[in-house]
Amino acid sequence: MPELPEVERGRRLADRVAAGRTITRVRCADDRIVFDGVSPATVRRTLVGRTVVAACRHGKQLWFELDRAPHPLFHFGMTGAFRSPDEAPLKLASSRRVQDPGWPPRFAKIHLRFDDGGELVMTNARRLGRIRLRESPREEPPIADLGFDPLLALPSSRAFGALLTARSAPVKAVLLDQSFAAGVGNWIADEVLYQSGLDPRRRSNTLSVEEVRALRRALKRVVEGAVRVNGEKARFPKQWLFHRRWGKAADATTVKGERIAFVEVGGRTTAWVPEVQR
Repeated sequence: MPELPEVERGRRLADRVAAGRTITRVRCADDRIVFDGVSPATVRRTLVGRTVVAACRHGKQLWFELDRAPHPLFHFGMTGAFRSPDEAPLKLASSRRVQDPGWPPRFAKIHLRFDDGGELVMTNARRLGRIRLRESPREEPPIADLGFDPLLALPSSRAFGALLTARSAPVKAVLLDQSFAAGVGNWIADEVLYQSGLDPRRRSNTLSVEEVRALRRALKRVVEGAVRVNGEKARFPKQWLFHRRWGKAADATTVKGERIAFVEVGGRTTAWVPEVQR
């Protein structure tokens, strides 16, 4: 599933292709699941002729700020992405499929053309993504219901600790809760807990001040590091758990030779290293 770094990659692509340009043509798939609460025809009529001021993101939600409301809001779901003709598709670590390099790509849900000839498509093979219209995206659900964005607005150590220790759920489950930290998904949570040396099953309200600080530092380091390389997994640091966490292999180890174990926490398969996570 696309997590914050992959969605930020999509935002940067959209900003490069669309910002400052006028939408001249829109094609929408007749998909009443992906188009949530609004018909594809309404989206098409709304967007044609509008100018994109900026591409914005909060957590896994991405939207275009237009020259006037309403504004289109996008969520990639399990397999969604933005594509343009000159941008190589990003393969998700959780997917074995290589995306179709053809243009326009398969599973296109919305295809935008701009006044300078540029094009942008949102694909969504499994139809778990969503396209919505919002008058004020930041003030309306789903964004209004989200927690802080770890890249854009990571709380201070004191505020982060107060938010974390006010909860009694396992720390892995809290990290995955989008009302706590918007954009953190399964691999980010596992990586952060590994790098901070915390057992994913620990109750959040049992963490010490130093453990909270270690967790915050790791969250900042992992998110910023993944975004710095534009979400390209091959460029993640070689020592990251990320490279060894997939597949639940019985003999899985880190690059240091530490045994990787797997357990379900918060309803999600969790990779962790008992030797270093307490």
